[in-house]
Amino acid sequence: MTFMMEEFDVVVVGGGPAGATAAHDLARQGRSVALLDKAGRIKPCGGAIPPRLIRDFEIPDHMLVAKVNAARMISPSNREVDMPIDGGFVGMVEREPFDEFLRVRAAESGATRLTGSFERIEHDADGVAIVAYTAKGATEETRIRARCIIGADGARSAVAKQSVKGAEKIPCVFAYHEIVEAPTTEAPKYDAKRCDVFYQGKLSPDFYAWIFPHGDKVSIGTGSANKGFSLRGSVTELRASTGLDKMRTIRREGAPIPLKPLKRWDNGRDVVLAGDAAGVVAPSSGEGIYYAMLCGRLAADAAAEFCATGRASALRTARKRFMKAHGRVFLILGIMQYFWYSSDKRREKFVAICQDKDVQRLTWEAYMNKELVRKDPLTHIKIFLKDMAHLVGLAGPRLDRTAATSRGDA
Repeated sequence: MTFMMEEFDVVVVGGGPAGATAAHDLARQGRSVALLDKAGRIKPCGGAIPPRLIRDFEIPDHMLVAKVNAARMISPSNREVDMPIDGGFVGMVEREPFDEFLRVRAAESGATRLTGSFERIEHDADGVAIVAYTAKGATEETRIRARCIIGADGARSAVAKQSVKGAEKIPCVFAYHEIVEAPTTEAPKYDAKRCDVFYQGKLSPDFYAWIFPHGDKVSIGTGSANKGFSLRGSVTELRASTGLDKMRTIRREGAPIPLKPLKRWDNGRDVVLAGDAAGVVAPSSGEGIYYAMLCGRLAADAAAEFCATGRASALRTARKRFMKAHGRVFLILGIMQYFWYSSDKRREKFVAICQDKDVQRLTWEAYMNKELVRKDPLTHIKIFLKDMAHLVGLAGPRLDRTAATSRGDA
């Protein structure tokens, strides 16, 4: 008796936002697609999603556990700068139900869900890829054939390491957060409609710490590429200083987060990467959900074109299209992180700059719509001159007096 191996146009490895989006899009295009995911993994994440994501990926309102209408930036000297969102909001999601919603939607569109651990990629005598995985609860491997494979299995992607040269060297920051119960009574340091971002070297020497509302829960976290820095100790200190140490801890999570996109996302044959596996987390902000889902969509389009034409060059289009749309943003944010997060003195100036109403408006417009704001060139010039004043130390005293007056200290 001859055993016939199951075959798909595309096998997507990893069921996070990138992989689930890729599987959903491919299934809607009529492609046979398998979504292989390791169950039970929740990535540490602030959970913020912009209106552009909600609109482009048709996220229903019931998936939002909170709607944030402001951010508060806290400097090393505890200067607090509020950045209200004028007439809009940022959606907040809980990753466990959000990711499962995306996987269910992919299955409802026709994708085959498989639960198990990816092992490796092989090729048969005809050169067709074979994905080997161990199903949950099984002791023996299962093999399935695939014309194309999308690796969306995270920052330490096994698919990437096996298939794409240089993927094993991707630089990462390690993120850690604790999910706690939200305060049910008045808490002076917490607002259920505001994201708090702490730019303080004691809480992160090279990134930032955060307190993000999640409805009846709160995400309290930090990140750093400094291996000797205690992330858990930082979160403990942040909770104590804000009174959130009294709230019950629901769970703790940690994971590596990539710092920049890989130079290549495909193997020139039958594999293309997406999401954290491709390195698409925005520098400086650490934002990843929108970019992961867009990356998954572009990888799906590239895989579909490859299946239709047989041309491996089609796989390169995912990275080309992503970098054309967002490469400049990633470059600017990378420079910002390298410069402004390098010392508490510079962090102090960075938070001071955030007081400027023009800076706030352009920042929110760019974040909400995921596009660089090209209009209003005079405002950009004004902001540039203000930034230069901070860099050479000419703007500090005036802004310090402004902040003191707003706090009632003067």
